[in-house]
Amino acid sequence: MTVIEKISARDLFRKAYENRYTWDSNFPGYTADITYKRDRETFSGKVHITPDLKGEITGIEDAAAKKAIEGQVWEITIHRIRRGFEDTHGNNTFSYGETDADGSIEILMGGKAEGDRYKLHNNEVSMVHRNIHGTVVTIHTFSSHDTGEGYLSHRYDSVYHDPKTGEQKGGVSNFEDEYEKVGDYSILNRRLIRTEVKGETQTQEFIFSNIKLLA
Repeated sequence: MTVIEKISARDLFRKAYENRYTWDSNFPGYTADITYKRDRETFSGKVHITPDLKGEITGIEDAAAKKAIEGQVWEITIHRIRRGFEDTHGNNTFSYGETDADGSIEILMGGKAEGDRYKLHNNEVSMVHRNIHGTVVTIHTFSSHDTGEGYLSHRYDSVYHDPKTGEQKGGVSNFEDEYEKVGDYSILNRRLIRTEVKGETQTQEFIFSNIKLLA
């Protein structure tokens, strides 16, 4: 009997969902120094993230650089929020799609998330294909960190498409994330992004140092 025959698509997806690493309700927030490298330019400032996961960037005057850092801080915090499975997926339905040669299992969504799909591999979400605010984002994860309290993506890519035409929007971005343990929490200390645009590679690096939890 296969895994698919033993367990429902909903329950299999729930297991992978609950295997993600998130911060608990006691998370105190933190401060860090931020160094942002954009091709040949470097910017330095401060990051302050509150217990309710609101981020503030100070010390950077360049508007585009500050916006880029704010975007990454938002990405960091939004993925560490702990939400119950039913709160997030209670209005969705789940069914099995195809199984890849490496054992990755496709999960097809219905209900509120109609048209979205995922792939699961070794109790982790290895592919995300979602329509978010009128843009389809597809993310493939190639490796992950095991924190002992859930997994964090390590190397992955991301690409956007128009949901109506299927036309690709922008280049493919490749990410590499590194984390460190600060107190009881795993916190991102480096993110490298390489984006292919019209045959050229644009590089961004976000380095978070001197990370300190708020008292």
